[in-house]
Amino acid sequence: MKKKPSAKPKSKQFVLITGLSGSGKASVLKAFEDLGYYCVDNLPIDLIPRFAEMCQQAGSGIDRAAAVVDSRGGEALSQLPAVYRDLSRGDLRPSLVFLEASDKALIRRFEETRRPHPLGRDLPVREGIRLERLLLKPIHQLASVVIDTSRLNVHELRDLIQTRFGGVSARAMLVSTVSFGYRFGVPQDADLVFDVRFLPNPNYVAKLKKKTGTDAGVRRFMESYPQTREFMSRLMSLLLYLLPQYIAEGKSYLTIAVGCTGGRHRSVYLAEEIAAALAREGYKTKASHRDVGRT
Repeated sequence: MKKKPSAKPKSKQFVLITGLSGSGKASVLKAFEDLGYYCVDNLPIDLIPRFAEMCQQAGSGIDRAAAVVDSRGGEALSQLPAVYRDLSRGDLRPSLVFLEASDKALIRRFEETRRPHPLGRDLPVREGIRLERLLLKPIHQLASVVIDTSRLNVHELRDLIQTRFGGVSARAMLVSTVSFGYRFGVPQDADLVFDVRFLPNPNYVAKLKKKTGTDAGVRRFMESYPQTREFMSRLMSLLLYLLPQYIAEGKSYLTIAVGCTGGRHRSVYLAEEIAAALAREGYKTKASHRDVGRT
C-alpha cells in the first residue's frame, strides 16, 4: 500500500510593522491582534530572528505573528534592513508594513497628544520628523506594504489591515476621493489623477464664488452642463473597469485625486459625486477636500 505524501506545512504569516512616529503603528498592531495574530510591541531588533524562529517551531501554537519595530529601538534600527533580508532568504515569508503620514498630520497628532518626538525631547517636532524620515528611508524602500495614514481615522486604518491581511471581502477596499487645487500641487499619495479644469467654473458666478462644491447652488450649476454629465458617465465606466483589476492585484486602498484650479468648486463637487456613485456600487468610499479652505 502506497504511503500518502505528508501534507505541506501551512505557511506561517510573520509581519513587521514600522514607520514614522505618530503614523498609527499602535492602531495597526491592535488591528492585527483583532485578526488573531500574536502581537509584540517595540520588539528589539536583535530579538527579531529569535521571535521568528520561535514562531516557526512545531507546536508553538503561533501561526500568525506581528511585531512593531521603530525608532524607539535607537541606533539598532539601522540593522533592520539586514535582519529583514535574512528572514526573507529563509523558509519564512515575512511582510514589512511601513506607515507614513504628511508632516502636517504628524505635527497635529503630536500637538493633540502633547507628546515629545522620540528622537529628541529638546528638538522641535518638525525637526524630529525630518530626522526620522532620513533614518527610516532604507527601511521604507524594502516595505512590501506602504500605508499613508494622513487622511485615515483609526476605523479606516483597521479596515485596511483587515482587507489586506484578514481576507475580508474585496469590496472592503477603501476608495478615497480627494479634491485639490492645482495651484497648491498634486497630492503625493494619489493613485489616479483627473484634471477637471475643462469644466465650466462656478468661480465666475458672483453668487457662487464664495460657495464650495458641496453647496446646492454649485451642484445645480455643474449639473446644468452636458459635459459634466458626460464626464461622470465616462469616468464611472473607467473606474468600474479599473477597480476590480486593482482588487485582483491585492490593493487595499485607492486614492482618486480630482483637481481644478483652486480646489474649491469643480473638484469638490466631483469628488463627492464619484464617492457617492462608487458607494452605490458597493464600494467603501471616503471623500475629503484638501484645499477647500485655502485661497
